Amino acid sequence: MSTIQKSGTFTLGSHTVKRLGYGAMQLAGPHVFGPPKDRDAAIAVLREAVASGVNHIDTSDYYGPHVTNQLIREALAPYQQDLVIVTKIGARRGSDGSWLPAYSAKELEQAVHDNLRNLGLEVLDVVNLRIMFGVMGPAEGSIETQLTALAELQRKGLVRHIGLSNVTPAQVEEGRGIAEIVCVQNQYNLAHRDDDGLIDELARAGIAYTPFFPLGGFSPLQSSTLSDVAARLGATPLQVALAWLLRRSPNILLIPGTSSIGHLRENLAAAELELSADVLRELDGVAKAA
Repeated sequence: MSTIQKSGTFTLGSHTVKRLGYGAMQLAGPHVFGPPKDRDAAIAVLREAVASGVNHIDTSDYYGPHVTNQLIREALAPYQQDLVIVTKIGARRGSDGSWLPAYSAKELEQAVHDNLRNLGLEVLDVVNLRIMFGVMGPAEGSIETQLTALAELQRKGLVRHIGLSNVTPAQVEEGRGIAEIVCVQNQYNLAHRDDDGLIDELARAGIAYTPFFPLGGFSPLQSSTLSDVAARLGATPLQVALAWLLRRSPNILLIPGTSSIGHLRENLAAAELELSADVLRELDGVAKAA
C-alpha cells in the first residue's frame, strides 16, 4: 500500500477521493497575490502531488488571481479521470491584494466562467461558495440569495456539485434546504475546534468536511504539546496535526498546501503516522489550553 492510500478514502460529490489531498493556494506569489517566485518549481510540485496519488486538489481563480488555476492547467491537463478539482467563488482580489466579497449573481457567474477558462474545463467538479460576511471568520446571515444563484449555474450544467466555505452551522442547515451540499470547508485544527459538532453532524449525513489552516494559518498555532509530541514521534508538528485530523473523523479531507516538493512529501507522509490513544488524549488537551 502506498503512503497516501493509508489516509483512506471518502466520497466527494460523484467521486471517491483519497483523504489526503493538496491545496494550491501557496503556489501563487506572496500573500496569495501575483505569480510564483519559481514557476517551474510550482509546476513540479503539482506533478509530484498527482504522481504520488493525490486525486483531490483545492484551488480558486482568486488565488493570484488566476495564477494557481493556470498553473494547474499547465501542469496537469489533460487531467486524469479520477482527479477532482475543487474551486471556490464568492470573493475577488483588489488591486492592492485585498480580499473582497463578490456575491452578486453576475459576479458568481463570471467567477465560474473564469475558473472554467483558466482550468481548461467544460464543467467544474465541485464549487465551494465562500461566504464573506465576517472579516475574521464565519458570521451569521442568510446565504439564500448567493446559493440560489450558484444552484442556477449548476442547473445550467456548469457545476456538478456545490459546497460551502467559511460558514456557520445555521448557514449549512439553510444551504442544505436549497441545494445538495457535498462538502463544507472551514477553519479547524487542534486548537480551533468550534466545528466539532458540525463535523459529527456532517459525518452522519455523509458530507465531507475540509479543514483549512491545520497549523493556524495567518496566526500560527504555538503549542509546546504539539512540538513535544512531534519530537517524540520523530515527525514535524504539521505531520502530527494532519495525522490528528485524519483520526478525528472519517469525513475529514485534508488539503495541506506547499510550494516545495520536500514539504509535499513530508505532508503526504502524515498518512503513515500512528497516534496512540495516549497521544490523542494529549493532543486533545491543546484546545483546552488555547
